[in-house]
Amino acid sequence: MFMKTAFVAVVAASILTTSAVFAGPTAEVLHYWTSGGEAKSVAVLQKEFAENGGTWIDMPVAGGGGDAAMTALRARVLSGNPPTAAQIKGPSIQEWYNEGVLADISSVANSESWDKLIPPAIAKQMKCEGTWCAVPVNVHRVDWIWANADILAKNNIKMPTTWDEFNAAADKLKAAGITPLAHGGQAWQDATVFETVVLGIGGPDFYRKALMELDPAALKSDTMIKVFDQMRKMRGYVDSNFSGRDWNLATAMVMNGEAAFQIMGDWAKGEFLAAGKVPGKDFLCGATPGGGFLYNVDSFAMFDVKGADKKAGQLLLAKLIMGKNFQKAFNLNKGSIPVRTDVSLDDFDMCAKLSSKDMAAATANGTLLPSYAHGMALRGAQAGAITDVVTAHFNSDMSSQEAVNELVKAVANSY
Repeated sequence: MFMKTAFVAVVAASILTTSAVFAGPTAEVLHYWTSGGEAKSVAVLQKEFAENGGTWIDMPVAGGGGDAAMTALRARVLSGNPPTAAQIKGPSIQEWYNEGVLADISSVANSESWDKLIPPAIAKQMKCEGTWCAVPVNVHRVDWIWANADILAKNNIKMPTTWDEFNAAADKLKAAGITPLAHGGQAWQDATVFETVVLGIGGPDFYRKALMELDPAALKSDTMIKVFDQMRKMRGYVDSNFSGRDWNLATAMVMNGEAAFQIMGDWAKGEFLAAGKVPGKDFLCGATPGGGFLYNVDSFAMFDVKGADKKAGQLLLAKLIMGKNFQKAFNLNKGSIPVRTDVSLDDFDMCAKLSSKDMAAATANGTLLPSYAHGMALRGAQAGAITDVVTAHFNSDMSSQEAVNELVKAVANSY
């Protein structure tokens, strides 16, 4: 009896001591979600974190592409003081892991059955040598084509399902004095159009060989020449003032009836919805021609931090990010779809439902593919080398054969 009482006293003392040190889950979160809808979504996560006893230390770094955030992150890590979590995606997760600075969050991933909830292709990118080191937030589909419903109806044009149909529609619109394609002349926008053309003309297997494996035979193939032929056509479908235009201004052109189509990820849908436009009535959505599904996934990598409060904060943060409530609230604001495949889409629009249906089909048939243009498929140097050639071709009279030759050379020199 004495031994049992003594044991209880020791445990109680231990709990009191631990409680004095462990004030509760704490997370310093570095992210670049600073725009309206994104900031609203982060606020949902902050509120949930607080309701679960956590202390959130916000570290927003403005800049939609995340370059400024990555600079800030590297400075923190080099100083030996990494944040609890940082917004990182694609192959960059593995690069940070190779530097030995990421944490293992497999305990929460396994207890929450992430492997059963996340498409395998995406789950693989969240793992580092088999252990979970990052948590996905959403799935953006990149290979979308958006259209002004009124323009298409007045010109008796249906949403194109092949590139030949797209070209025929664009030629008809151009003859009628309408700008067929709204586009912003920025390198990443050129790359976005290019990867959808690669997928559409070559198919998923060719996309994988060319833009994931960087197979020289695919890069210099006749199929790639056809891709650049189509890109040359696309250049003829944009207006003369496209240079330097931001993507959202191109979306506004479609919205306002100044252009018929835009090829852009589903963040463009957020612009339509914010303006009160209704999918299926004011604007139309459809996959770009060719099959497959190009994804861009936002995610948080978890860093190796010291302190029970920070470690607990890390696991709580990961659990909440993958929770049904945040998955729904965030993606409704962002225009993307939940990465969790069991979240109800009742409150989502028809384009989101189409995206989810297509993602399920692509997962089943092996055509769920990472976007090269949005940092999911390749490391920075190789992706940049490809984009440089794509943009040079789009903004000059370079022939398709010359572009292919330059592409092979640029990729080879990028290692």
